[in-house]
Amino acid sequence: MSKTNNKLSIIPLGGVGEIGKNMTAYCYGNDIIVVDAGLKFPEEEMLGIDMVISDITYLIENRSKVRGLFLTHGHEDHIGGLAYFLKHLNIPVYGTRLTLGLVEGKLREHGLTESTKLITITNRSNIKLGAFQVSCFHVNHSIPDSVGFAIECPEGIIVHTGDFKFDYTPVDGRLADYYKLAELGERGVLVLLSDSTNAERPGYTMSERTVGSTIDDTFREATSRIILATFASNIHRIQQVFEAAERYGRKVAVVGRSMVNNISIAMDLGYLRVAKGTLIDADDINRIPPEKLMILTTGSQGEPMAALTRMARATHRKAEILPGDTVIIASNPIPGNEKYISRTIDQLFRIGANVIYQSISGVHVSGHGSQEELKLMLNLIKPKYFIPVHGEFRMLKRHSELAVSTGVSEENIFITDIGDVIEFQNGRGRLAAKVTAGTVLIDGLGVGDVGNIVLRDRKLLSQDGILVVVVTLAKQDGTILSGPDIISRGFVYVRESEELLEEANRIVTSTLHRLVAENVNEWSSLKTGVRDALGRFLFEQTRRRPMILPIIMEV
Repeated sequence: MSKTNNKLSIIPLGGVGEIGKNMTAYCYGNDIIVVDAGLKFPEEEMLGIDMVISDITYLIENRSKVRGLFLTHGHEDHIGGLAYFLKHLNIPVYGTRLTLGLVEGKLREHGLTESTKLITITNRSNIKLGAFQVSCFHVNHSIPDSVGFAIECPEGIIVHTGDFKFDYTPVDGRLADYYKLAELGERGVLVLLSDSTNAERPGYTMSERTVGSTIDDTFREATSRIILATFASNIHRIQQVFEAAERYGRKVAVVGRSMVNNISIAMDLGYLRVAKGTLIDADDINRIPPEKLMILTTGSQGEPMAALTRMARATHRKAEILPGDTVIIASNPIPGNEKYISRTIDQLFRIGANVIYQSISGVHVSGHGSQEELKLMLNLIKPKYFIPVHGEFRMLKRHSELAVSTGVSEENIFITDIGDVIEFQNGRGRLAAKVTAGTVLIDGLGVGDVGNIVLRDRKLLSQDGILVVVVTLAKQDGTILSGPDIISRGFVYVRESEELLEEANRIVTSTLHRLVAENVNEWSSLKTGVRDALGRFLFEQTRRRPMILPIIMEV
């Protein structure tokens, strides 16, 4: 491809300085392509928020230039925001068979199936979109059909790895495309964007097959029911669970909506092989002898509403944990979920279950490459420039140090924030101006209507509660006709705080009399006066700052 005066711009819109909501825009001339459209789950302080997606204002402003969206694999942090993305930008979506199979279910929920063009790609595909030519290479990860992309434009070759590890004994027998990666390195790669999730972890990540041997040992030793919780997307692990169940003559019941959906899709597409008669309906759980039953479920992160947690609390409609059951939690805690998992494990032990989890047994391996694999990727690709992605800042920093150790020049490494623009022209890269980027919070059906102010109010309400002050004033002279009535929620128990609330009532009355005498008759000023006076009094008496909501009516 011949060069012009145009520049290549790489813009991370998610996935740097955080875990989740991966999205990267590649721009050249009048053409833009996007890789991934993920979500992340809310942090603890995001009260009431269901999920977090990327702010795509920049892409919407340049909608006429956006040619297509490429998906690396089917995890939520890479496809979970796609439906919200497509409501603003109706462009073709490229992905492998399993990835698009998982995407179709999401689009159906949002009524976007008919309007969205889904195009299946393989590691032999070569797609031309404007100034870009995109090919993909197979990588190993904790979900089948994962790929990375080689993106060519007049400025050079960009390699975007997606999430990856190098598994030398993969469950499905498909090795990473080492030859293709080495070939790209020989041709000369301008810039590499590589997964940094495990950049702090030395050595190599274990093969998924090692989990299979642990699962096999557990099945051999268990004398009652087995309940195994894992990520619904980890089809390789689920395959090994079914194989172990078949080996030891157990029927498998699947519980949890996402697990049922993913297994159904994987079986339909041929990514999951299950012997006839092994899979039973969850309604038949109580008809199978305990030593012949295995329950496969969601809830490996201890989420309050997930199936395993509800089974542990005996609130699940179809199953509950019984003394003597063997429960396998085949996952590592996602940062922030540790307390939920600990709480669930404690509850399982209280019931009398035999609990097997990662800190005492090897029932989980990561889907991300550790330091030696990250160095192998760097050595195969031999990039001139390097941008670590998919990780929190400390991971990006550690990955950049690994890149330096493999020969990448330190000044050719960009550790970015969301919205940074890295420009390349005539083989030279630089950090340019930022674009509008950040996060959009989703709460129920509301997309972006909850911001920092609403979250601040929710936090205040959760900490010190609310006091509602209702008072009616005469329109002519401002005298109090009724009230003040004070309603407390989450602040103090009314029956035990009558004196405090009576004094609060007197303060509101005297404050209103004073303001009216001073000819203050604007409602906003009256409300502010009441709020300030009452707030000072309550803090002096209780050292708490409840939200105070004055309601003043005029008759």
